[in-house]
Amino acid sequence: QVQLEETGGGLVQAGGSLRLSCAASGLIFSTYVMAWFRQAPGKEREFVARISRGGSLTGYRDSMKGRFTISTNNAKNTVYLQMNSLKPEDAAIYYCAAGKVLSNSASAYDYFGQGTQVTVSS
Repeated sequence: QVQLEETGGGLVQAGGSLRLSCAASGLIFSTYVMAWFRQAPGKEREFVARISRGGSLTGYRDSMKGRFTISTNNAKNTVYLQMNSLKPEDAAIYYCAAGKVLSNSASAYDYFGQGTQVTVSS
């Protein structure tokens, strides 16, 4: 059974940083593309960042470029999202996802975690 467990969310002031982690189990981590999505209240789930198998290729939503960094640790079966210079509009539930296709579309991913809440105060 595949499980993705996100941790690291919380409350932070605008301009601050958070590091999200997502521990994967039940799959061969190195064979999966990993990604982060987020969903704010009343809005659709949106792409945040993705990373290829092996970590050589990364991609970001335009509004996250230069502020967010996605990375993986294959030895720990974990994907990270380092978020700097956080803004109130970054507040959302953040989900990690695993799939076989490198894509910005949520429909391309096979598994999602339960999410972790990020709140940014102004």
